Amino acid sequence: MEAGAESDVDRPVDSDSPAAEESGSNQNSGGRSEPSSSKQGEILRTLATVEKDSQAIAESFSSLFVSLRSTLSEATSSSVDHMGCFGDAAGRLQETALDASTKGNRYINSCLRLNEEIKGVENLAARLKHLRRNVDVLDTAVNKLLRPP
Repeated sequence: MEAGAESDVDRPVDSDSPAAEESGSNQNSGGRSEPSSSKQGEILRTLATVEKDSQAIAESFSSLFVSLRSTLSEATSSSVDHMGCFGDAAGRLQETALDASTKGNRYINSCLRLNEEIKGVENLAARLKHLRRNVDVLDTAVNKLLRPP
């Protein structure tokens, strides 16, 4: 039996219990006990059987509680381990999300700068087209002057 389990084998019999009624019925009005030896032996055997059954039940309960305690301990340990893993995963996810957010912001800022630069290039391209037309006109005029028809 477990160290924490106790058995109450030496308890006094309550006056309301069936065992007390049997012992009360065996006494006559003079207070003397006159049970027959076979009846007394049968009662003792029954009490021994009840005591053995009670002890077996107590041991069974004790074993059940030990098993439950062990299972609860394992479940608690697993829960603690899972919570630790969850905390680690959540921390890593938070770091990764923050890193991705930072890189996304850098990308957006680079796109905005590129957009501003392209606007400047479009302006420059329009000026170059205008300059190219002027150069073409000048070239045509020089060619007419140098090569008469």
